[in-house]
Amino acid sequence: MKHLIIKSYAVLMLLQITSCNGNSKRNSIVNDTITQNRTLQNPETAKKNSPGYRPAFAGQTRTAGVKTSTPFQVEIINKDLGKPWGITNLPDGRFLITEKSGFMNIVSADGKTTAKVEGFPAVDSRGQGGLLDVALDPDFKINRMIYWTFSEPAAGGNHTAVAKGKLSADEKMIEKADVIFRATPTYDGKLHYGSRLVFDKDGNLFVSTGERSDLATRPLAQNTMAYLGKILKITKDGKPAPGNPFVGNPKYQPEIYSYGHRNPQGLALDQNGQLWESEMGPKGGDEVNLIGPGKNYGWGDVTYGIEYSGKKVGAGIQQKPGTEQPVYYWDPSVSMSGITFYTGNIGEWKNDMMLGCLGGEKIIRLVIKNNKVVGEEWLLEDQNERFRDVLNGQDGNLYSITDSGKLYRISKK
Repeated sequence: MKHLIIKSYAVLMLLQITSCNGNSKRNSIVNDTITQNRTLQNPETAKKNSPGYRPAFAGQTRTAGVKTSTPFQVEIINKDLGKPWGITNLPDGRFLITEKSGFMNIVSADGKTTAKVEGFPAVDSRGQGGLLDVALDPDFKINRMIYWTFSEPAAGGNHTAVAKGKLSADEKMIEKADVIFRATPTYDGKLHYGSRLVFDKDGNLFVSTGERSDLATRPLAQNTMAYLGKILKITKDGKPAPGNPFVGNPKYQPEIYSYGHRNPQGLALDQNGQLWESEMGPKGGDEVNLIGPGKNYGWGDVTYGIEYSGKKVGAGIQQKPGTEQPVYYWDPSVSMSGITFYTGNIGEWKNDMMLGCLGGEKIIRLVIKNNKVVGEEWLLEDQNERFRDVLNGQDGNLYSITDSGKLYRISKK
């Protein structure tokens, strides 16, 4: 053992002497080894919009960077989808993809063929509106029922609505389309519909709604008699889900599951059945939240962002008693939309959150341990695409749709 210690010390001294003598090749090798073992810098290097705003805890923003070591390939398997918004898999592996103008496409598993599904109610497709998310009934193989969200035109403007209908045997039409829920009040605007759909293990439906963006509607995110700026939980018939936190409380609408949201465009359940949400902030302050029943997530009283004008939002506070802190936030904004927890063929991605980014033009991978973000990676930045939604494919690959009408497949090499 003594000889081994002496030998190791001699090698270390030789490396130091060689480095001091200007042997750049040997010095480079030593430094490369150190770099590989060192925690990577977070990929965000841009100047913060709100440098004076401090996170509530370590790791809440700009955590350590990570880098995928598994080789993977990126393919565009369809580039003619128009303006897609939501995507899901049919039981046989084909894709059902919404089109904002008011119909859906069934796309073959290889992306080569597309067939239109029609028969949907009229949509208001201005701005961020249209036919938005889609989810299959958990019993789809038996009843062929499909659920979707859309911006429904109405007297006085429009609102986020949830509807259901049966996919016809020839897959060309939706039969007996029925609106089961309307997120009122109606408002004459064209922004912030929220609109993600997720079924829970009991067959109830989580629905996200936006607060419609304008200063006039912003306070409704905190108004518990309004459906704007909320995550709702309803049955397949649009009724309050059993066990909802405010059932029987006259100060709250019984469908409300959580409130104080801005524009929640991502919803997903993790491997433990917990509900997570991605929410667009204003200028900075995009959030990932772990959603708990009855919780208030603060908008428009609490945020890590500022107004687009550069002014503070409200009193300019980031923490407030009675409101929940985001698990993670970004400043500047990355503009996330759809999210999923990865379950596919790339082992090091297992259970990581994947977020499609719009203005950020990338897919973000978040490594989450014990409900804390411990790593962040930016993927597909070189594609220069607005990634609207992401999907765990039944074949073990990750899929994403873009605002330019493309369907991407990300697979292990």
